[in-house]
Amino acid sequence: MTTQSELIEKINEKYTKMGLDPEAFYKGLLYSKPINYWDYIEVESLLSLQKPRTDYPDEMVFIMYHQVTELLLNMMIHEMNQVCNCIDIKADFFIEKLGRMNRYIQMLANSFDVMRLGMNPKQYNEFRFSLTPASGFQCASFRFAEICSTDIENLVDTRIKNNLPANYDTTFLFENIYWQAAGKDHKTGKKSYLLNLFEEKYLEKFIAMANEYKTKNIWQKYSSMSETDKKNPALIQALKELDIEFNIKWPLVHLRAAEQYLDNGSKVIEATGGSDWKKYLHPMYQKRVFFPGLWTTDELNNWAKDYK
Repeated sequence: MTTQSELIEKINEKYTKMGLDPEAFYKGLLYSKPINYWDYIEVESLLSLQKPRTDYPDEMVFIMYHQVTELLLNMMIHEMNQVCNCIDIKADFFIEKLGRMNRYIQMLANSFDVMRLGMNPKQYNEFRFSLTPASGFQCASFRFAEICSTDIENLVDTRIKNNLPANYDTTFLFENIYWQAAGKDHKTGKKSYLLNLFEEKYLEKFIAMANEYKTKNIWQKYSSMSETDKKNPALIQALKELDIEFNIKWPLVHLRAAEQYLDNGSKVIEATGGSDWKKYLHPMYQKRVFFPGLWTTDELNNWAKDYK
């Protein structure tokens, strides 16, 4: 056990090495107030961020659920960045970080019943009009997680992915990325108001991030490892789990939640953003795969068919 004098000596050593006067920090401790939970977590600020646009009580559920989703996605991105920025990555570290990512996305998938079963359909189908044209499509955190995970080529619309031109740049890839299909008129190619707003806000940042992560996304980090590490069964399993959790299970629970509110059997209601949500959300149509080299041709051709 470290004695008090040893602890003081270590503190002095720490700040002296930094070229700082340890005495100033002791004085700071003398005058500063002890930290408490509510200030550290910023509870009051956090709970002030719910601003309903209607008087329907269940709109609060809708807002808070999506705020929790943003926090969990950013916890995942926090882990992803540690992998992407690790210079000499080892299998054990990689596996540990992937385990955290998978737990976060599992939490998101498992929590969808909070919204699916926790809101009154009548209330939702009335307060949702006050949100037009806002849509979960505009969740940039989800896109940041995708960019951290894989090459942008793997996110291109399936109709174009296998027929890319000989020369292309990142801007071309984003013009043909899978989620463009949710924001374009298929006949005219005209972008929706929703998509234009989204791109105005984030596209430049997406392109810059994609260029930065081109050689250090999770797929590239795995590909750069030694042949021995790449054959590590636990690492392969963790990567495949992330593909399944993020690209199959998460879209499917989102789809089931949408069906709860937007499909009454006789009529499919349009999403607030105007997308064909049934096709956009179903992974069989998107066939989004982060780590295609880990799957067989048959598995890729039948992507998500075994999941309901």
